[in-house]
Amino acid sequence: MSQNEFVKGEKFSFNDAIGYTEKAVVSKHIIKKETGNISLFAFDKGEGLSEHTAPFDAMVNVVDGRAEIIIDGVSHLLDAGETIIMPANIPHALKAVERFKMVLTMIKSKG
Repeated sequence: MSQNEFVKGEKFSFNDAIGYTEKAVVSKHIIKKETGNISLFAFDKGEGLSEHTAPFDAMVNVVDGRAEIIIDGVSHLLDAGETIIMPANIPHALKAVERFKMVLTMIKSKG
């Protein structure tokens, strides 16, 4: 098993499972399947993902810190414990207002 994967059948904490790296974005796959992925990310302050689209809905759950999620040009500030769904085929971007960790859930649907 890769160090970038979670062990099945063992409990874990999202916050403890990934650390921050200076001036970087770190990610780990929680579950990776053809039908979708659940991933854990840690963003250092000021880091982000530039505007892009995805062919399926994606749910962001902030588990630590604060993030700016921009969906179709509209800014949303999310704190730990808050969640938002980024709709399929709509431009979106993410930026760390302060260091933040998120769980990203993407479920693919058949075309």
